[in-house]
Amino acid sequence: MSNDRKDKTSRPDRKRRISKLEEAGLIDRLIAINRVAKVTKGGRNFGFNAVVAVGDAKGKVGVGLGKATELPEAIRKAQDTARKSMISIPLIDNRTIPHRILGKSGAGTVILRPASPGTGVIAGAAVRAIMECAGIKDVLTKSQGSNNPHNVVKATMEGLRDLVLIDRVSGYRQAAIARRSTDG
Repeated sequence: MSNDRKDKTSRPDRKRRISKLEEAGLIDRLIAINRVAKVTKGGRNFGFNAVVAVGDAKGKVGVGLGKATELPEAIRKAQDTARKSMISIPLIDNRTIPHRILGKSGAGTVILRPASPGTGVIAGAAVRAIMECAGIKDVLTKSQGSNNPHNVVKATMEGLRDLVLIDRVSGYRQAAIARRSTDG
């Protein structure tokens, strides 16, 4: 009897449906779901919004917000928006960020600090999802101010967007020095 039940639930003949994101080599993490209600003359109209992070685990990550009356549709819209808004992040040894950075959005502030090998991702749920999608393996973070996932996600992305490698900074400085010496 127990064997019959196991055979019915496992379904080895049925293949798992592969999403468009998996085909493109991307991973996604659901960060937040919110159910909203609009009160109208005829009653309440319910809707959903979802915040999703999408990345390739190699230094590219994007975040999207999707709104719809059905939850799966809201998640799909959020994934599409996240894929379109992907940014590249400079990584050191393909594991951590190059320097300390502060991201701000609204009342939310997120501090991102590089960490030594083996530290792992020390972060809250919203920031952790973004770091995992980006492929950052060692980082220390602290979220201050707002704990609203929308603001925390925006602040994290703002911080990641502002990251630069030391080579680029030295290039800027050399160009500025060269300009000053030719102007004088």
